[in-house]
Amino acid sequence: MVAADMNISMRAGSFNYLEKHPERRISIFQNSYIVAITLTAGIGGLLFGYDTGVISGALLYIKEDFEQVKNSYFLQELIVAMALVGAIFGATIGGYINDALGRKMAIVVADFCFAVGSLIMAIAPNPYVIIIGRFLVGLGVGAASVTAPVYIAEVSPSEIRGGLVGFNALMITGGQFLSFVINYGLTKVPGTWRWMLGVAGSPAVVQLVFMIFLPESPRWLYFKNKKEAAANVLSKIYPSPRLEDEIEILEFHLEKEQKNKVKVNYSDVFKLKEIRVAFICGAGLQAFQQFTGISIVLYYSPIIIQLAGFKSNDAALFLSLIVSGLNAGGTILGIYLIDASGRKKLTLGSLSGVAIALTILSVACFIIGHDNASQVYAWLAIIGLALYIIFFAPVNSEIYPEEYRGICGGMSATVNWICSVIMSISFLSVVDAIGLGGSFMILLGVTIVAIVFVIIYMPETKGLTFEEVSNIWKEKAYGKAKNDISLVEKTNT
Repeated sequence: MVAADMNISMRAGSFNYLEKHPERRISIFQNSYIVAITLTAGIGGLLFGYDTGVISGALLYIKEDFEQVKNSYFLQELIVAMALVGAIFGATIGGYINDALGRKMAIVVADFCFAVGSLIMAIAPNPYVIIIGRFLVGLGVGAASVTAPVYIAEVSPSEIRGGLVGFNALMITGGQFLSFVINYGLTKVPGTWRWMLGVAGSPAVVQLVFMIFLPESPRWLYFKNKKEAAANVLSKIYPSPRLEDEIEILEFHLEKEQKNKVKVNYSDVFKLKEIRVAFICGAGLQAFQQFTGISIVLYYSPIIIQLAGFKSNDAALFLSLIVSGLNAGGTILGIYLIDASGRKKLTLGSLSGVAIALTILSVACFIIGHDNASQVYAWLAIIGLALYIIFFAPVNSEIYPEEYRGICGGMSATVNWICSVIMSISFLSVVDAIGLGGSFMILLGVTIVAIVFVIIYMPETKGLTFEEVSNIWKEKAYGKAKNDISLVEKTNT
C-alpha cells in the first residue's frame, strides 16, 4: 500500500505520512483504547508528582518530631534529596528494563518501589529510616520518569502524541497539587507526616493491578520480532487502511535496523555524531530544567513562603496549595499549546515567563531581607512564585532515534535527577549564605543562558514522526540528511 513509494521518500528524508493522507488523522478522544492506556499509564506520573511534592509539607512536621532534623539544614536537605538520588538509579535501571523487558515491566517495577518505599516512610521510627524510604520511592520516580512518557508516546498516533505525552506532565503536576491538598488536609491529624508520606502506596497498587490488563508497547513488540502481538495492539489503535500502513512503516524500520545490525552501546552516544548532538541537546534541556529552579520551588515552597514573611505552617501550606494549583493550570494550557505552537516556541515562551517571575522574586526577596520591609513585598514574592509556576513548562521533546531512545532517554533523565539533587541539597545552605534574593538572582542568570541554548540547539519536532526527528540530527551533524547510511558507519567524532 504505502511501502512501494515509502523506501524512496524515506531515503530522501521527505516522508510525512499525514501530509499525504490527511483523512487518516486521529483525534485524542476518537479512540477510547488510547485514552484508557494514557489514563492508566498516567498514574505513574501522578505518583511521580505526589512523591516529589509531598515532602515540602511533610518536612515542616518532621522537624517538629525530630529535634536533630530541626537543627540541621543538612538533614533537611538530605531527606528531600534522597528521593532524587534514588531517582538517578531508577532512571538508569528503568532505561535498561525499558529496552530489555519492555515498558510494561518497567512500570510494574516502579509501582513496587513506590508501594514499599511509602510503607517504610509511614512507619519510620527515626529520620534515617525516612531517608531509606525516600530512596526507594526515588527508584520508582526515576523509573516512571523514563517509562511513562515513552510508553504513552509509542501507543500514540504522531498527530496527537504531544498532547498525550503532555497528559503525563499534567498528571505529574496534578500529583504535586494533590500532595499539597493532602498536606493541608492532614495538618490537624495525629501522625501528620506519616500519613502524608504513606498515602502514595495506594495509587501504586491500583496501577499495578491495572497494568495486568494493558498491552505492551507495539513498537517495542515489533522491534523484538513479536509481530503478531504488535499487530494485535495496533489494530485497537488504528482503523484500516492506516493500520496496514503503520505496520508497513514499522516493518520498514525493522528491516533497516536488522540490515544495519546496530548494536546499541552507551559509548555510541558519544561516538556517533548525530546521536551525540541529539544527546547534548536533550541532556542540556534537562539540566536547564533543573538549574532554573523548578526543584527548589517544588520541594521548598512552604519554606520559601515562610522566609518571605508568612511564618505559620498552616499559612505556608495553604499558599503552597494555591501555587501548586496554578502549576496544574499552567500544565493544562501547555498541553493545548504543545501541538498547536510547537515544542520550541513553547519552551522559549516558558523560559521568558520564568525570567520575569524570577526578576520579581529577586527584587521582592532582597527588600524583604531588610527589617523595615512591609508585608506588601511578602505578597509580591508570592506573586513572583505563582508566576514562576504558571510559566514553567517541562521539556517534552521526542528527539532520539528509535534504537537509542531507551539509552538516551535514561541518560537524559539521569542528568535531570543529578541536577535536581545538586539544587535540592544545596538550596537551604545557599540561602543561609547569600540570602533568598541572591539565590533567585542566580537562577535568573541561568534562565537567560537557557533561553540562548534553546534558540541555538533545540529543534522543532511539532507533528514529526520519530524517523523524521532522527533525520533532523543527521542534517545537523552532517549538513544534510543521510538516511541510507547506517549508524555503524558514522563514527565521525
